[in-house]
Amino acid sequence: MEKKLILVDKQDMIGLITLNRPEDMNTFNVPFARALNDALRDLDKDDEVRVVVIQAAGKHFSTGISLSEFQGKSPKELREFINLMDEFYHTLPRMKKPVIASVKGAAVANGAGLVFACDLAVAAENAKFGTTAINVGLICLGPAVPLARHVGRKKALEMILTGDILSAAEAERLGLINKIVPPDELEAKTMELAAKLAQKSPLAVQTGKAGVYAMSEIPYHQALDYMDELFASLCGTEDALEGINAFLEKRKPKWKNK
Repeated sequence: MEKKLILVDKQDMIGLITLNRPEDMNTFNVPFARALNDALRDLDKDDEVRVVVIQAAGKHFSTGISLSEFQGKSPKELREFINLMDEFYHTLPRMKKPVIASVKGAAVANGAGLVFACDLAVAAENAKFGTTAINVGLICLGPAVPLARHVGRKKALEMILTGDILSAAEAERLGLINKIVPPDELEAKTMELAAKLAQKSPLAVQTGKAGVYAMSEIPYHQALDYMDELFASLCGTEDALEGINAFLEKRKPKWKNK
């Protein structure tokens, strides 16, 4: 039986994706990248899932693209290959549901990019991050896209041009991750955050994610008008009224996702 490179599970409205190439430090190859994108899209369509968590088997989250994959390809094949390796950068922000990275060990190159592209990230105290492709004569251009939106141009250039490794503490200071936890608490704390989001109104969460991504691409006043339009649309839903009534009546809301 062929080993699954990406494992998918569901627990209490949380979709779990496990990167499952631990013997190769969860590096990306063609079937791995394709399976990751398929899993993300499938969970986003699953009505039983409200939040998605990406975790990793083995010691490391992911150390990027397998270097042997670059060999023996024509320019056309390289373009198609890179497009597939970087497809998750398109997939994640387009998903309705929030995605949380649960990071241990090394998250470098495209592995770091995967963390940067997730909506939220929880990391073990000993996790390490780096845009390290420069150290083998390449450059982390895919990871640079979400990276620059977190840290700004100068820091992004410093990171992709030096390939230096950041500690979890430095990554948190830069806003690249949300929370640092002891290694033995990583899974529990990640699931705690996911469970908290899963209890919120699914429509409100989806609207919030869509709005924040969209507003970063448009001018200030246009962004404000866009967010007001989204908010007004949300206010007219059954779940918005249910949330208000539940608060006033001091009870837990019952979300219908409409």
